[in-house]
Amino acid sequence: MDHPEYPHAESGSEQLLWAAEHGAEEVVKLLLERQDINPNEADTKYGRTPLLWATENGHDGVVKLLLQREDIDPDIADTKYGQTPLERAAQGGYEGVVELLLGRKDINLNTAGVKSHWTPLGRAAWAGHEGVVKLLLQREDIDPNTADAKHSLRPLEWAAQQGHAGVVMLLLGREDINLETTNPWTPLGRAAERGHAAVVELLLEREDINPNAADDTYGGTPLWWAAQHEYEGVVKLLLKREDIDPNTADTKHNLTPLARAAGKGHEGVVQALLERDDINPNTADTRYGRTPLSWAVEYGHEGVVALLLEREDINPNTADTRHHMTPLMWAVEHGHEGVVTLLLEREDIDLNKTDYRYGGTPLWWAARLGHEGVVMSLLAREDLDYDARGPSRRTAIEVAASQDHAGIVELLSQLKPSFPLPQYPVPKSDAHGTFEHFPLAPSQRLPAGVRALLVFVIIIGFVFAIFLPFLIPYKPS
Repeated sequence: MDHPEYPHAESGSEQLLWAAEHGAEEVVKLLLERQDINPNEADTKYGRTPLLWATENGHDGVVKLLLQREDIDPDIADTKYGQTPLERAAQGGYEGVVELLLGRKDINLNTAGVKSHWTPLGRAAWAGHEGVVKLLLQREDIDPNTADAKHSLRPLEWAAQQGHAGVVMLLLGREDINLETTNPWTPLGRAAERGHAAVVELLLEREDINPNAADDTYGGTPLWWAAQHEYEGVVKLLLKREDIDPNTADTKHNLTPLARAAGKGHEGVVQALLERDDINPNTADTRYGRTPLSWAVEYGHEGVVALLLEREDINPNTADTRHHMTPLMWAVEHGHEGVVTLLLEREDIDLNKTDYRYGGTPLWWAARLGHEGVVMSLLAREDLDYDARGPSRRTAIEVAASQDHAGIVELLSQLKPSFPLPQYPVPKSDAHGTFEHFPLAPSQRLPAGVRALLVFVIIIGFVFAIFLPFLIPYKPS
């Protein structure tokens, strides 16, 4: 711990600083009897008074002796950190020192440190010192809603964020406590985002708390954050509130709690959300137009996919608005055989639906990308359109042959003898899958805006190259 050293202290003030720091009560008592001693004189290195040094080290007896002096100033802050004795005592959890300081009527309770920007109550709440918080709240002139100047967080927000349930309970006992102000989070949002179930439960007991209040940075509700981080206990606590809205999306990703949990594969959270009667399992985000099922399928979360498909009101054929791909197409593209199997168990699945851009069916794309297991699963369905043609008017067996997927060619020819095998040599360009004949998967293609920009840049470059010779003045040699 930082402290001044006075190996050859000569003046009475220096001796008092040393004695206060080391808790030498008898020495302090003798020195305070001298008339030439200034109890408010600080050291030159840290700018701390004897009271601050005694407080810093929790020396109750020394603090008591110093406070008996009528000329002692209990609010002098040190020059290095700008902390008052009460703030230091609150931060260290020294209940005895805090009680002694609070005995002074001239003590300032609500002033934040000049450099630290913390109030004593904020310090104690952040550190989880319940005893200190209880002592401070006994003072009628304490303001429980004063925020620190650096982070703009109030004591309740600090306690909720740190998960100090005991401190939160003490603060909630104050009738003048503010529950709703966001800086930029509410106390409930901070507790939910950190997974502090005990704190969340305490806050939800208050009828005047808004469980749907979103933070100002990401626009996520407490339920959204709990779903995002897979805090099942917190999710279940929040869902017990009848006034909770389980379908509110955040403003940054535009995803509902269900979509976020589905995309991350949080089965327990998804199951808890689906138990709500007012949950909408088909709500798509406004950015990509993708449903929770679409997100779960892309990342191969079979457990989540199974839970979603159990819902009768789920639509397994909804295509997203950016790539125009159905959940089945996403599963086919990534080769998630287990997910494809689950989707094909639904009688209402449309396995012949083509993608918007190229017109390829799931079978065509599976053959194109070489997913043999997916092809086998698709062939088990009687309503499969075997002869559907995709880009470049090629059938599934033709595109598989062009990509040298011999296993798929053999599989298609054996299970469906009616498939006509290619009777022509496969062009070299086709074998390498050029964009003209065999494009990338739908989700891999560039957005239309980027493609238009590239075309524009190429045209400008071409025009510039043509007219450049005419722009340079001719200089005869």
